[in-house]
Amino acid sequence: MNIKFSVCLFTLGFLLLLGCGGPSAAEIAAVDYTPRADGEWPTSTPEAEGLDPALVAELYANAAQMENMYSLLLFKNGRLVAEDYFNGGSPTQQVNIHSVTKSINSALVGLALKEGCLTSLDQKMMEFFPEFDNRLRDPRKREITIQQMLQMRAGYPWEEATAEGTELLFTGFHTADLVNVPLARDPGSGAAYSNLTAHLLGLIVARACDTDLKSFADEHLFGPLGIEEGFWQTDWDGDYLGYSDINLTAYDLAKFGLLYLNDGEYNGQQIVPADWVHDSLQMYSEDVWTIRVGRNWDDNAYGYQWWSIRAGDYRYNLAWGHGGQQIVLLDDLDMMLVVTVDPLHLQHGDEPWRLEKASLNLVADFVASLP
Repeated sequence: MNIKFSVCLFTLGFLLLLGCGGPSAAEIAAVDYTPRADGEWPTSTPEAEGLDPALVAELYANAAQMENMYSLLLFKNGRLVAEDYFNGGSPTQQVNIHSVTKSINSALVGLALKEGCLTSLDQKMMEFFPEFDNRLRDPRKREITIQQMLQMRAGYPWEEATAEGTELLFTGFHTADLVNVPLARDPGSGAAYSNLTAHLLGLIVARACDTDLKSFADEHLFGPLGIEEGFWQTDWDGDYLGYSDINLTAYDLAKFGLLYLNDGEYNGQQIVPADWVHDSLQMYSEDVWTIRVGRNWDDNAYGYQWWSIRAGDYRYNLAWGHGGQQIVLLDDLDMMLVVTVDPLHLQHGDEPWRLEKASLNLVADFVASLP
C-alpha cells in the first residue's frame, strides 16, 4: 500500500472516529430549541441577542444525545432564548438538586445577615453550638468562622476522600458530627469541599434566626421568587439539610440563577443584597476540586458556596449538584444556563461520574466555543 493512500485511509478513519461521538449535521439542523411561550420570562432568539444560532443548535444536539439529560435552558440579556427537555423531562419536573442546595444555603446566610439574625461573618461556629463546647477535643474548632465555612476553609475534610467519611455522608449527619469529625487542617489554612461544613452553615442560620431552615427559606427567598419546593431532606436530628437534597424544577433554578445574575434583584424586587451577591461570586479558595473533569473545565475556584470555572476565554460561576445539575452564570455575556439531569441519587463510582462529567463538559465546551 502506498504512503499517500495509507495517510488518506488514516485521516478518513480519524474523521469518522471523531464524528461518531457527536451529533451529525442533519441532527444539528433538526434541532428545535424554541422557548415555550408561557409568559414566565420574555423570550427571544440567540441571533437577536448576539449568539451564534449554530453553536446553540450544536449545544442542544449534544444534550439530546445524553442519556441522563432532563432539561436545558439558555438565557441571554434577561431573555429565554433556548429551551428543551429530554428523557421525560419537563418544566414542572422536580429533581433532587443535590449540592446546588449549597448555593441556595449561601443566599440564606446573606439573608440572615440582612435580617439581623447574624451580625458578622467573623462570628465563630461554636457560638451557635454551646452545648458541644465542653465536648470539643480539638480547640481549633473554636476558631472556625462563618466566613471560613462559606469558603470551604473550615478545616473539615472532603467526606468521599475516605471510606469512613463516605459512610458518614451516606448514612447522614448528626449535629454532634461537628465534634466527632476530626479536622484535616487548621481553619483558614487551606480549602477542602465539605458537606458537613455546608450543613453546619444551614444549622447556624436556623439557630440564629430561631426557626428551621425551610421556613426561613420559604419566607425570605423561595416565597419572593415564587418557588414552591418539593421534598427537602432532614438529618437524623430533624434539621433540614444545608448541603443537599431539595427537589426543585428547572424553572425554579432559573429564578434563583437570574436573581444572582441581576445583583440580587428579581422582577424589580431586591431579594438578596447586591453586595452579598458580589461577595459570594468572588474567588477565595483555589483548586478545591482536583479530579480531572475535561479539557475546557479548568482553573476551578470557590466563592461563598459557588464554584468559579474557566472555560476558554471566559470564567463562569457555577452552582453544581451531583449528577450534573447546574446553574451557570456568565456575567461577562449576561448569560445563564440551567441544566437538570438524573440526580443519580446514592449512586457513586466510575459510571455515575462519567455521566456527571458529560453534563459538566457539555456546558464548559459550549462556553469555550463562544467567540
